Amino acid sequence: MSKRKKHDSETSEKLTGIKLGKAQEVAGGLKAVGIALKHVNNEMPIAKGLKVLNKLNQKKGIDCPGCAWPDPDDERSSLGEYCENGVKAIAEEATAKALYPEFFKQNSIQQLAVLSDFEIGKKGRIAQPMYLKEGNENYEEISWDAAFSLIAQHLNNLADPDEAIFYTSGRTSNEAAFLYQLFVREFGTNNLPDCSNMCHESSGKALGQTLGIGKGSVKLEDFEKAEVIMVMGQNPGTNHPRMLNALKKAKRNGATIISVNPVKEAGLVSFNDPQELKTIIGGKTKLSDYYLQVKLNGDQALLQIINHLLVKQDALDHAFIQNKTIGFEQYQQHISHIDVETLLPICGIPLSEIEKIVALLAKKSKIIVCWAMGLTQHYNAVDTIKEVVNLLLLKGSIAKAGAGTCPVRGHSNVQGDRTVGIVERPPKALADNIRKNFGFEVPEKHGYDVVNSIKAMYEGKAKVFFAMGGNFLSATPDTLYTAKALEQCTLTVHVSTKLNRSHLVHGKEALILPCLGRTDQDVVNGKDQFVTVENSMGFVHSSQGVLPPFSDKLLSEPAIVCRLAKATIPDSKVNWDKYLESYDHIRDEIEHNIKGFDNYNKRVSAENGFYLPNVARSGNFIDGKAYFTAAHCEALNVNDEDFVMMTLRSHDQFNTTIYGLDDRYRGIYNERRVILMNKKDMQRLNLKAQDKVNIYNDHGGIERLAPNFVVVPYDIPVGCVGTYFPEANVLVPIDATALQSNTPTSKSVIVRVVVVEESE
Repeated sequence: MSKRKKHDSETSEKLTGIKLGKAQEVAGGLKAVGIALKHVNNEMPIAKGLKVLNKLNQKKGIDCPGCAWPDPDDERSSLGEYCENGVKAIAEEATAKALYPEFFKQNSIQQLAVLSDFEIGKKGRIAQPMYLKEGNENYEEISWDAAFSLIAQHLNNLADPDEAIFYTSGRTSNEAAFLYQLFVREFGTNNLPDCSNMCHESSGKALGQTLGIGKGSVKLEDFEKAEVIMVMGQNPGTNHPRMLNALKKAKRNGATIISVNPVKEAGLVSFNDPQELKTIIGGKTKLSDYYLQVKLNGDQALLQIINHLLVKQDALDHAFIQNKTIGFEQYQQHISHIDVETLLPICGIPLSEIEKIVALLAKKSKIIVCWAMGLTQHYNAVDTIKEVVNLLLLKGSIAKAGAGTCPVRGHSNVQGDRTVGIVERPPKALADNIRKNFGFEVPEKHGYDVVNSIKAMYEGKAKVFFAMGGNFLSATPDTLYTAKALEQCTLTVHVSTKLNRSHLVHGKEALILPCLGRTDQDVVNGKDQFVTVENSMGFVHSSQGVLPPFSDKLLSEPAIVCRLAKATIPDSKVNWDKYLESYDHIRDEIEHNIKGFDNYNKRVSAENGFYLPNVARSGNFIDGKAYFTAAHCEALNVNDEDFVMMTLRSHDQFNTTIYGLDDRYRGIYNERRVILMNKKDMQRLNLKAQDKVNIYNDHGGIERLAPNFVVVPYDIPVGCVGTYFPEANVLVPIDATALQSNTPTSKSVIVRVVVVEESE
């Protein structure tokens, strides 16, 4: 097999020397504390680190730039209201390492492209705006005025505003996001793709159509009142570690925890709370009472069998169904006639194990179902989540204490961005309010989501790409296709704190605009400013940095939007100067344009912030009713030689940010190019631990290759394999997406595995 030339967009193919240990069954503990502090010490002086950690997730403090798991409404831990990976996120952002113009003079695009994503991210924060001229190999410094002028020139030279794409990362504040969508819509387009298109878009579609709101219905306090908690397609020990404390409290209050996940994850098995002396001394808290290792894309089948048996046993809340739902008769007819024997091999769980779950659920009504990307990134994701809703409706397990839906968001303000208008299909209420309050018309044409944005750039329909945060290339599917799409652009712009791979795969011209981070003080006219975010449970609160910015050439995201708007639309109907004076003025505008933000400044300045209205929580639903829905479940079309692959995170990463090379909970050290395989599958292919393989995807007749992966034997269902992203994103087809939500199907990629010959 001949070697191919590596594209600059791809992650490094070099192996770093894998070491395998035993997969752990306990998350947390003092080791987590030690590793977290080591990360802080590696990035900044310890005094600076302690100053930040003392304010992290505290009232009127710094909101963690990691996950969106909520803080307690009442008291916060004096020892630290954060987790190991939250500390890593803060250490990455507040690092003392900085990149000045000399760094870019000494390091060309090509030299940086050969580095791994981990190595790129560890270079440090960007200290000033940087510009890549057409044909050049090195970024050079540019002034802010010149940068805004260049962007404005490109935007105003477009034949149509829809030739511009404006992407948003989930860490952008409410204030910046609201201004951003306002500018984009006055410019004349709804092309506002968002990172939520790639994660919980399926949740939003399913919940909006059945319950009337695309958000979860529970509060943190509901976990302490729940009788049963189902955690599906989620690894909280790595992705949302503070959730483990909520599960621990629920467990001690008598809740039964059911985990549904293709692999055994330490954070779902047991938890050792490092802040609790008795668990450190006396051992762990067992979390999961039942652990169902479902096959990839088997969740819908599992849920339908459960619901079938509940209906068959008449273990239902008939009063709730009659008073609060629509469509039960049709759903009952559908679910009563499903063929359980057909669905069992799809989910891979023995009927005897499912019957135990049904026996438990039959007696309970306070049920919470939590989920993440393990449910949302399949072709049938929307129908799967609707089946979650069906289960809760059957049991009357919604709009009551200790029960409801809990989609766990993966980025700190991805939910808030959507709330304040970052959406490619603007709701009528928002369009009407903008017309009334600002005097311009919002475009009626629907904009591009992430996948359609990539296709538009690839086809030459979009020519300017602007990213408000994030690492677009490494987050998106079909890496080579996406790279070619970005390279088709005349200009690519990234608002960033640190260097990432997206800066190295660019249009004819490129800009990096360095912004303040969550930890940085933001002073305007001598007054400290704060921003706001919305957590995974719909609670809006403030975030205020405490560290002096390391460079005087950084701007806040709201300031970047205001200055860009002024440069691009000189006769704008929006008074952008007002928002540069104080962020209070931005919150006033959000209050006037977005439902639920009454007395915004006053309420968010109070100690706790406030919850947004939630019809699923109150039981008002859609006109007071929730909807049952029926869908057929079909098996993936996989031949006997292929596998179903999911991409997942290691414990040393958050989204596309790589903190280190260890995945200690899974017993994998010093390597990321790994493929987790069942031992029976390894035997079938005559593979041994640490053999080298290439992984292929042939969707649509196009051969996609992720070369040089190391085989790791693991407890994963037969026929399923796991890989880390972004290394395996090259295998996720651009046109393999979930029905309705258009989310890339990163958890059900059909692949073939081929051993690497020694000559290669």
